[in-house]
Amino acid sequence: QVQLVESGGGLVQAGGSLRLSCAASGRTFNRYSMGWYRQAPGKERERVATIIWSDGTTYYADSVKGRFTISRDNAKNTVYLQMNSLKPEDTAIYYCNLESTIGRDYWGQGTQVTVSS
Repeated sequence: QVQLVESGGGLVQAGGSLRLSCAASGRTFNRYSMGWYRQAPGKERERVATIIWSDGTTYYADSVKGRFTISRDNAKNTVYLQMNSLKPEDTAIYYCNLESTIGRDYWGQGTQVTVSS
């Protein structure tokens, strides 16, 4: 099994910054990628940013390009999401995701990010 523990959410004013962290433990040896998804009230969950663990290739949703940065720390088995220039439309529950090499997904418990206008 894989365990994902998130931290770093909270309330911030528009234009502010937050940094999310997600530490992975357990059977992570067949990890393909890690990343962040979010779900706002009444909307479907969407992919925000992901990173391929082996080579660092990143993906960003168009809505966050230039504002969010995903990074990883191999030694700490942790992925980060630095969020700058936050907008009210970034308000959502952010979920950490780990995808294995056989396509299995693992999820964190979610962390609330609220951006006030």
